[in-house]
Amino acid sequence: MQSRTYKIKLSELEVSQNLERVYIPDNYEEIFVTRSDLSRPGLPLAGFFKDFENERIQLIGNMEHSYLDSLDQDERKASLDNFFSHKVKTVIVTAGLKIFPELYEAARANETPLFKTTANTGAVMAALTSALSVALAERITQHGVLVEVYGEGILLLGDSGIGKSETAIELVKRGHRLIADDAVMIKKVSAITLVGSAPKLIKHFIELRGIGIVDVRRIFGMGSVKESEKIDLVINFENWEQGKMYDRFGLDTEYTEILGIKIPSITVPVKPGRNLAVIIEIAAMNNRQKKMGYNTAAEFEKRLREQEEYNDD
Repeated sequence: MQSRTYKIKLSELEVSQNLERVYIPDNYEEIFVTRSDLSRPGLPLAGFFKDFENERIQLIGNMEHSYLDSLDQDERKASLDNFFSHKVKTVIVTAGLKIFPELYEAARANETPLFKTTANTGAVMAALTSALSVALAERITQHGVLVEVYGEGILLLGDSGIGKSETAIELVKRGHRLIADDAVMIKKVSAITLVGSAPKLIKHFIELRGIGIVDVRRIFGMGSVKESEKIDLVINFENWEQGKMYDRFGLDTEYTEILGIKIPSITVPVKPGRNLAVIIEIAAMNNRQKKMGYNTAAEFEKRLREQEEYNDD
């Protein structure tokens, strides 16, 4: 199956990155960015276009600007006319550098958006890369609930009616935060990182059977919700089965694969009387301990071996 290509309006990036307009074409609102990687067009400005990626955002920093400044007016015009004729997506001049008249004219002649910013090139590249990595990330929508517990993003999965939303409300009452209920939009923002958020339609809402739709932000306040969160742990809820062997020590780490990334996961059996909110709190703290280098199950196994060696002696 062919992978889907995502896009973001250039006008949205302009606002989020606080860019200053130099030239904007008439079709500006129809221009979308589809690439998260950026270009510093030193070689193209010198006339070398092999493997040139015109869909990338082009940044003119100190090095490119110094090169253009070293040319006489006719050479600079020829260089910029050639560069813009390759239909580049947009150009941003960084570090508060002056806009050459030839640069403005080439952008206008080719109807290419031209911006400037006072931020240095490194900062612009970092901010744009981060924003585009999220906006253009591969994504899926997963049935479940996403909450933040002690700084850990916990994705709750399980059959409808098993108690995911009720547990999320109990966690919010205990001071934790809701990211999404029922449908979680998960984005692969890097080779090792998944970030979850709520679709706009149901953001901050939670469904409780017998009550209906509840606005968590209005009832519990702004501190009870969060726009997005990295997914650190997956907890699978399942109905308790009598006689089934459940993991009692946690020696073996299980994983749930989402968008090709393996996320640590545990299975929590659900039955009347179990305080699921407390269990999730402990799971979150235990997962955080593991990331910091301490594994309680491994420590317990070590003590068992030491006790067996002592008894043998």
